[in-house]
Amino acid sequence: MIEAEILPAANLVLQDTIERIFIEDVYADIPRGVFLVRGENVLLLGEIDLDKDDYIPEPYRKASAEEVHAVVVRKNQLSKRSDKVKQMKLQELGFEAEHSGEVLF
Repeated sequence: MIEAEILPAANLVLQDTIERIFIEDVYADIPRGVFLVRGENVLLLGEIDLDKDDYIPEPYRKASAEEVHAVVVRKNQLSKRSDKVKQMKLQELGFEAEHSGEVLF
């Protein structure tokens, strides 16, 4: 039997945070500032090797945040269109799409 010890959760305050978004063949670093992370959402925390953090894999190129955001929006629109087509085909076969039924409160 494995015994687990429950440790009290500690909140984290992260300063000068940067979100790095990779999509298709581009990436962007977006400054986010201060983040407060509730302790129950923390699984593992460790140091980052800054030399490895600066290494970007070969197919990616740095782009502006606006360019990356445009790619994300375009991909989301394409995904919504394909989901709509799938839902219509399923409805033709007699299936009801997820979350399309009557909402009762």
